[in-house]
Amino acid sequence: MKRFTYKAKEQSSGKVIKGTIQAETERVAGKLLVDRGYVPEYIKEEGGGLADKMNKVTSKDRINFTRQFATLVGAGLPIAQSLRSVSEQTQNKSMKAIIEEILADVEAGRPLSTAFAKHPDTFNKVYLSLIKAGETSGTLDQSLRRIAEQEEKDQKMLGKIKSAMTMPLITLFVIIVVFIYMMLEVVPHVESLYSDLGEELPTLTLIMVGIKDFLINFWWLVIVILGVMVAFFMQWRKTDNGIHVMATIKLNVPMFNGLFRILYMSRFARISQILLSTGVAVLDTMNIAGEATANVVIQEKIDAAGEKVQSGRPLSEALKEQEYIDPLVYQMAAIGEQSGKMDEMLGKAAQVFEDELDEKIATISAMIEPVMMIMLAVVAGLLVGGVLFPIYSLVNSIG
Repeated sequence: MKRFTYKAKEQSSGKVIKGTIQAETERVAGKLLVDRGYVPEYIKEEGGGLADKMNKVTSKDRINFTRQFATLVGAGLPIAQSLRSVSEQTQNKSMKAIIEEILADVEAGRPLSTAFAKHPDTFNKVYLSLIKAGETSGTLDQSLRRIAEQEEKDQKMLGKIKSAMTMPLITLFVIIVVFIYMMLEVVPHVESLYSDLGEELPTLTLIMVGIKDFLINFWWLVIVILGVMVAFFMQWRKTDNGIHVMATIKLNVPMFNGLFRILYMSRFARISQILLSTGVAVLDTMNIAGEATANVVIQEKIDAAGEKVQSGRPLSEALKEQEYIDPLVYQMAAIGEQSGKMDEMLGKAAQVFEDELDEKIATISAMIEPVMMIMLAVVAGLLVGGVLFPIYSLVNSIG
């Protein structure tokens, strides 16, 4: 869907309004404006430049909007007035445009959930389900707070994972840079020194010279091969097969498989708890929470369990039969079925997973450091064995 900037007049008051609107074509955008009671003066499609990318709606923008909207609705302000107030305080242009479109739909008499549903790129199924549940039950402010709290927890968890991976990636980059520098700057001097003295290069140094010659003569081929591989991988990972393979790798790759499994179980349990507590049906909850895990393999397992629940099986039994579903999930679900407090039990399971995730991240961070040290030691060994040792041997032979 394209985004258009527009300038229009309100038919009722003649007030000039500027803003943005999403539509398939310029003609559709004009029709939408007329339906909202505006007389368009100009409509222009926005470009996809740097400014648009900088104004992309982030999780932080969405959380801030949700928090502010929940506060105003909880204070008793009408929904339209609350949206208008939040829009005036929003700095991100894309988020502001979305809020204005939601406001226009609400003022036109459309349900709030319908207005939000027009922006699936910004508001996912979990968000929309909670909006609809809160709208139906009259607890919209509570639903909005739950959404914001969940998104904040998700961002916090992802932030910890990214932080744990940052230092190893920096170390790996430094190792690669040092290795390339050795090949292109240091090894040629050693080769030249041995050549001038008519001595035969040691085996390890000879191998390093071969690598150096290849990099110098065929650097363009290396770049082309890497470029093609990256382009192919980026396209492949978007295919159904690629998505499924990558999801399976995350669940089974050594060292990290436990981390991702805990992350997905935490998401499933927490989202299920929130949805069930707001009155969403069990099958709808499973469908939405499964998708919210963001792993297609886990989603397939939960969908399979949902089919068994639909045929009359208890949720705990249906989940127990699925691979990758942690025992704690179906054990707490069984307790929830017996006590009638399914949402509370899944919430407790989610808390256990969140605490375990913190410990897992710390453990993996501690495990990665020795691996990086070993890689640095290997590079240092190559430097000593392929460069420094031959030089010392040459000096001793001359002496």
